[in-house]
Amino acid sequence: MHPLFESAFFSSLLLIITINLVLSGDNAVVIAIACRKLPIEQRKRAILWGTFLAIIVRVIATILAVYLLKIPYLYMIGGVILLWISYNLLREDEREEAISSSEDLVQAVKTIVVADVMMGLDNVLAIAGAAKGDIVLIVLGLVISVPLMIFGSQLILKAMERFVWLVYVGSGVLAVTAANMILMEDAVHEWIAGRLWLEYAIKIGLAALVLVAGYLQRTKTTRTHA
Repeated sequence: MHPLFESAFFSSLLLIITINLVLSGDNAVVIAIACRKLPIEQRKRAILWGTFLAIIVRVIATILAVYLLKIPYLYMIGGVILLWISYNLLREDEREEAISSSEDLVQAVKTIVVADVMMGLDNVLAIAGAAKGDIVLIVLGLVISVPLMIFGSQLILKAMERFVWLVYVGSGVLAVTAANMILMEDAVHEWIAGRLWLEYAIKIGLAALVLVAGYLQRTKTTRTHA
């Protein structure tokens, strides 16, 4: 019997899809936030292109996961970059209206891809372990999960249009995710070992820093344009 038709293959595929969906909630949030300022007719293109490119990068990263584990301070670097992204997503767009829509579209796609790569490290490692080196499983699992992630991001986007405060919630979620990545770094993990209060303090502190900085920047921009 071909491996594709074996029960073990399907059980592993189901496990990979489940892992991807559970760990991709934050990714749907960042996709929605990154696209919220685009014209309606460009949002679907940004979501499709951003997700498509992000999945390609994630497939490659998953295949190379064994080597990724050897990169020192990978989680810390990714967490710091994600903190900056979560702050930038709160900033009011200060660019001139003369900037073309295509540049806005490209920027949204870039944000989606970079954030997905940074946030997808746990996803990559979990899927690599579940697939046990089977590249077909990795690709199939991610491809099947893509439409569900796109659908989820569109729902979140519609909710953010109705409730502006959800942008802050989304940014806060990304900031906490970034903090978790930093805390997963071996050196940091060893430093806070046994001190649960410190772990929570770091998470809350970083999230608060991002939200306050973003709020102050938006307030400053609003006054400038008033």
